[in-house]
Amino acid sequence: MAEKLKITYATLSDSNEEIHTGYEKGLAEARSLLGGSYGNFVDGAWSTGGPTFEKRTPIDGSLVGTFSKGDRETAKRAIAAAKAAYPSWSKRPWQERVALIRAAAELISDRQFLYSALLSIEVGKNRLEALGDVEETADFFRIYAGEVERNNGYVHAMGNLGDAKVETKTVLRPYGVWGVISPFNFPFALMGGPVGAALVAGNTVVLKPSSDAPLSAVLLARAIKDAGIPDGVFNMVMGPGESVGAELQENPDVAGMTFTGSSDVGMKLYHSFAKSYPKPVIVEMGGKNPTIISKHADLEKAAEGVMRSAFGLGGQKCSANSRVYVDAAVHDAFVEKLVEKTKALKVGDPTVRGVFLGPVINARSVDTFLAACEEAKRDGTIVAGGRRLTEGDLSKGFYVAPTIATGLAATHRLFRDELFVPFVAVTKVRSFEEGIALANESDYALTAGCFTEDAGEIQTFLDTIDGGVVYVNRRAGSTTGAWPMVQPFGGWKKSGTTGKSGGGLYYVAQYLREQSQTIVR
Repeated sequence: MAEKLKITYATLSDSNEEIHTGYEKGLAEARSLLGGSYGNFVDGAWSTGGPTFEKRTPIDGSLVGTFSKGDRETAKRAIAAAKAAYPSWSKRPWQERVALIRAAAELISDRQFLYSALLSIEVGKNRLEALGDVEETADFFRIYAGEVERNNGYVHAMGNLGDAKVETKTVLRPYGVWGVISPFNFPFALMGGPVGAALVAGNTVVLKPSSDAPLSAVLLARAIKDAGIPDGVFNMVMGPGESVGAELQENPDVAGMTFTGSSDVGMKLYHSFAKSYPKPVIVEMGGKNPTIISKHADLEKAAEGVMRSAFGLGGQKCSANSRVYVDAAVHDAFVEKLVEKTKALKVGDPTVRGVFLGPVINARSVDTFLAACEEAKRDGTIVAGGRRLTEGDLSKGFYVAPTIATGLAATHRLFRDELFVPFVAVTKVRSFEEGIALANESDYALTAGCFTEDAGEIQTFLDTIDGGVVYVNRRAGSTTGAWPMVQPFGGWKKSGTTGKSGGGLYYVAQYLREQSQTIVR
């Protein structure tokens, strides 16, 4: 039997008919499920009582579903359930935890088409992006299970000072209840990565998803429950950050936290989470990701890579390419190619085959986009886009035109602040080295890319660029498209707190603490 084609964020073609046939079937089933009511998941049971909130699709404003709005009391119940489940889960042989996590991964993959279609409707991702998001989640579960297995459950024999009666080893042991707060833009992967790592390490979990992506959290909870993971080990509470999120941050029974989101919220969590004693906190806080284009670059490749990274998912990726530094000798030629490719992009309903760019997530994002465009018109030049799209059915959703701005000073706010919209600023530099220097002036250092055919410049880039994930000459995306255990994903500086990247060799160990054990026989 032929191996199933894996869709990743670096997939350049959507020509595989099997993928589209599967997605269309998933889409038909997904539409039949819209408008349902969904509860929080606490101690293995669904709870639908109390206040609710509606989630509407950014595609056309129609109802996705009605969801239970958790509060501090709901979060406390979830934390208590996780605490009660922790002793048996943490003591369970690691081989059994690995098997259960792998079973959940297979269920997620088996349901990939349904889950992807629902994800497209919920947050506006196009087909390939949505399929990638769901499959990345399954891969996170698989590789983290594999890391525990490869490290023998993180139990390793240590040295001996010569006494045959002494046995020494180091053991990594879980912390307890782990809180996960996830964003809307990769609703499966940025829930599933931390959740999978925490669970397979032996922690129990309380997840608070983004209120812009509650259905994805419900689907993840279903897969975890159906895989046979015991009640209370995984819990999910939807609701506002000021109540559910605050309880996770402040409750003394929460032993560790993973947060993905804005730098403002992330830094507050980083500074406030540990009170009476140090606690682990993993915080990923976005990026303002640069691409440097040399006079020795393949401009066709560069324009494709920048376009895909700047406008994929409407720029709503922490890895999105939002600033470009181009050698003055090739600036105009590069911009011409980038504009041509950008204007050829198909914008519309992301569930439709061939659409590259769907809507942004909500009205706030539209306002952010329009404000950036006004600044760019005032202080520079917009050479593509620069407006909200309201023609025909687009008027029902949050659609904006992918936008390129030139002529802005390299010190301008639009080169500094993360926008999370389909907007890229391009400026001239005098040399490749000046481009790197300007790229490194940012407080963020998540991803970065460059295009050059000069071997010396490639090495200079790799040796001097600030960033946790860097790419050279990547047509599939100049700064985006990392895949677990292929490109470990994590940031430096303001973009991340640990220096250990998701989907890499060192991630699971962050959910564990070391204990040195000496036994005298």
